Amino acid sequence: MPSTNGHGPKRAVLYARVSTDEQARSGYSLAQQLEALREYATREGYEVLEEVADPGQSGASLERPGMDRVRDLVAAGGVSVVLAQDRDRFAREPAYHYLLKREFEESGTKIRALNDRGDESPEGELTDGILDQLGKYERAKFAEKSRRGKLRKAREGKIVATKMPHYGFKHTASRDGYEVDEATMPIVRRIFQMIATQGYSLHGIKKRFEAQGLLTPAGKRYWSETFIREVIKDDVYRPHSFKEVEVLVTPEVAAQLEPDKSYGIWWFNRKRHTYKQVAENGPEGKVYRKKKTTTDKPRNEWIAVPVPDAGVPRELVDVARQAIKGNCRPSSAGRRAWELSGGVLHCGSCGRRMVPHSTKSGGRRHFYYRCRMRWHQGSDACQNSRMRRVEELEPRVWEVVSGLLEDPEQLRSDLDRMIELERRSMRGDPDREQETWLDKLAEVDRKRARYQEMAADDLITFDELRARLTELDDTRRIAERELETLRAHRERIADLETDRDALLDSLVNVAPDALASLAPEERHHVYRTLKLRVVAYRDDSLELSGTFGVSLAMCQSRTLRASSSGRAGSGLDASSKVRL
Repeated sequence: MPSTNGHGPKRAVLYARVSTDEQARSGYSLAQQLEALREYATREGYEVLEEVADPGQSGASLERPGMDRVRDLVAAGGVSVVLAQDRDRFAREPAYHYLLKREFEESGTKIRALNDRGDESPEGELTDGILDQLGKYERAKFAEKSRRGKLRKAREGKIVATKMPHYGFKHTASRDGYEVDEATMPIVRRIFQMIATQGYSLHGIKKRFEAQGLLTPAGKRYWSETFIREVIKDDVYRPHSFKEVEVLVTPEVAAQLEPDKSYGIWWFNRKRHTYKQVAENGPEGKVYRKKKTTTDKPRNEWIAVPVPDAGVPRELVDVARQAIKGNCRPSSAGRRAWELSGGVLHCGSCGRRMVPHSTKSGGRRHFYYRCRMRWHQGSDACQNSRMRRVEELEPRVWEVVSGLLEDPEQLRSDLDRMIELERRSMRGDPDREQETWLDKLAEVDRKRARYQEMAADDLITFDELRARLTELDDTRRIAERELETLRAHRERIADLETDRDALLDSLVNVAPDALASLAPEERHHVYRTLKLRVVAYRDDSLELSGTFGVSLAMCQSRTLRASSSGRAGSGLDASSKVRL
């Protein structure tokens, strides 16, 4: 690697990041950040190797496409410094900033921000560390202030406005209340009428509305059964008497209501939503997706906000709710074992998963796979209307895969390659990263003891001690979470190795003609071990890909309609693909 200690070229990577919320605010754009970094690099005599941007990415995690690119560039060598406009552009958590600094130092690279206030001395690092904690404190303070403001608003009997109000309502001019939308509320009333008195099912309402060209609240043609169910279950449409509402709200809110009227209830603070970005290995390499987790909060934390009566008789609401109670159709997967379920089979038109489906006619039940996107959103979302019969599709796939299983040595080689790819999917050196986080935990323990001694000697107040211990607890939580991620990754590799050995051991004693007798559950496990992906096209052809080699095409050449790809290069994109 070229020297960067002042006698060699000075090369910089510029990094800019903006979250989704920050994109909505002016003056903090990616272009503005990169312009400031270019000016600094020119002034300091740096050669800019690359400009990396992370649009719409949160700084609460290091799982970002742009940050992955920066870390790859640093690991390749020759980078003197990575520059960002502010320290929180790298990461919002000081613990992640610490990890990046340690990782970059091993490649001879420094991490710098234009708002750094310290130097590389212990005093300078202390100054920057204090600034990081102050920034984190300000963000937490703002978030807490926003949360408490929304709670206070709801307790005052006001709606906390969202992008879209409940269907059938619209926001008032002040956007802190609801009023009935006479253009859409009749459709809501019709839903209750169709369920309660006309005997419609949720699916029947969906099909009826689509046939009549009614648009969803989002302006789309295709309705969701889940949405219709939520309308029926939502208390915002069920009328409540004044006495019922009075016990749910504060006296100040109750005083604003009219005793002779009824009201719907809009519940606030009912659910807790957490968002996390995760990276996964896909057929084309690493992909990122947002993961949302929703949990119900305790009932005593819910806040009732009265809204105008929707005009649906209470008896109608209760009858409709009783009609759909427990009517979730049990999954057809419970009637049989589906070999290609769980993300094995995909639609050749839209790329989405195909899911199990069953129908009953003539006293018999028939089983199919169908495109989930087409079923839920119609032909605008996917053109593949064809359902694939189970008794035709599953044997075709197994015929191809069983040919691969007849050569255990080739299979072992392919599975070993898959495990190696899984090892390489981790960013950097897992052992070194684990050591870094363990060092950070040890540092947290040392600081905790030091702060407690300072408080005992009256060098800091107990309020200051409490604040510093809270910061250390946050850092400990992050370090423990990252260590758990590393542990889970190692367990994943160990599980793959166990599955590989178990699969190969079982094949040793199985004659080729006995493979056909494997149970559907066993075949499904084989498919998941091989990371099999089956794509079903409208012309009745199938494409198979996974962590296997050219042997698959060779042993099944009589069934191929297109040649398989080779195994050049590395990564999941090098998986063999066959069309049959």
